[in-house]
Amino acid sequence: MAKMRHSSFDCSPGCSVEAAISLIDGKWKCVILWHLFKEGTLRFNEIRKRVPSITQRMLTNQLRELEQDGILHREVYPQVPPKVEYCLTDLGRSLEQIIVALKDWGDRHLDQFGKLALAE
Repeated sequence: MAKMRHSSFDCSPGCSVEAAISLIDGKWKCVILWHLFKEGTLRFNEIRKRVPSITQRMLTNQLRELEQDGILHREVYPQVPPKVEYCLTDLGRSLEQIIVALKDWGDRHLDQFGKLALAE
């Protein structure tokens, strides 16, 4: 079943947080965004190499959702073999402070939760 995506932002207090989180939720989206912030434009297999635990299907799904939400731009070059590149849109680049803050928080607190996360 497809998950319901932020259909309305005009609701009670807290909905803007819910809406923002819905854009970057998913196990790999923040990791994908981190690599795009660090390296700029990347091809599909370049992203996959940087996130080796992700399956091809999951990466495809996460990239599609980020593209649908206007966070990523997907450029397809008409050549053989096919060449597809992903880069951040202006909206995507506006998330950089949030992703950097998440990374910084994780770096400071990894010893508190990292062993649990690695054990799963």
